[in-house]
Amino acid sequence: QVQLVESGGGLVQAGGSLRLSCAASGGTFSAYAMGWFRQAPGKERAVVALISGSGRSTYYADSVKGRFTISRDNTKNTVYLQMNSLEPEDTATYYCGRDRDWRSTTFRTTYWAYDYWGQGTQVTVSS
Repeated sequence: QVQLVESGGGLVQAGGSLRLSCAASGGTFSAYAMGWFRQAPGKERAVVALISGSGRSTYYADSVKGRFTISRDNTKNTVYLQMNSLEPEDTATYYCGRDRDWRSTTFRTTYWAYDYWGQGTQVTVSS
């Protein structure tokens, strides 16, 4: 059984930084693309950043390009999200998810394309 556990959220002032981690257990971690999504109250879960199984390819939502960086360490079964220049609009619960398809060759930006999720970590950015 695959388990994902996020950590690293917290309260930060606008302009600050946080680094989220998502530790995976079970399954073959490097065979799956991983994604960070976020969900604010009353809103749908939305893509933030995606990374291929090898880590060589990434995707970012327009709203975070140039500020956030996704990476992964397949030796530690962990994916990271470095968040810089945080804005109040980044306030949300952040989730990591695993793509449904083994060795997928395309990035899927919708949350229903991901079958395993962590419990989420809250990020609050104060103005």
